[in-house]
Amino acid sequence: GSFTIRLDLDRAPKTAASLVSLAQNGFFDGTTFHRVVPGFVIQGGDPTGTGTGGPGYQTVDVPPPGSTYTEGVVAMAKAGFEAPGTSGSQFFVVTGADIGLPAEYAVVGKVTEGLETVKAIDALGVGDGPPSQPVVIEKVTVVSE
Repeated sequence: GSFTIRLDLDRAPKTAASLVSLAQNGFFDGTTFHRVVPGFVIQGGDPTGTGTGGPGYQTVDVPPPGSTYTEGVVAMAKAGFEAPGTSGSQFFVVTGADIGLPAEYAVVGKVTEGLETVKAIDALGVGDGPPSQPVVIEKVTVVSE
């Protein structure tokens, strides 16, 4: 299945611009959701599929205090030692009602269509790691409004 994300250009302008550029250049095509934690997040955007890869650069869009990570929110993954709002290419889609993360992850958008697809991917989770079967991102397309 597919799902649609509306990017938040106001809250994360640098990160959104980076994601658009990466998508237009086919960066995400053929990558996988390498981490699926049921009721928490599905995570993708790593070209290596290991959880350690990225585009070779970072952007920073510090999330506003009080940012929440609720079902359908799309935010950027970062290492614990990185400054709040640091982003590469790895993103996560929240699958829990409110997963209680601190406001440290750049909020880049929200799922507007296809939440059932996100939930189907979430259902393949078997802990904190790869899903029970590969979930490949065939193609990411960018549509302007």
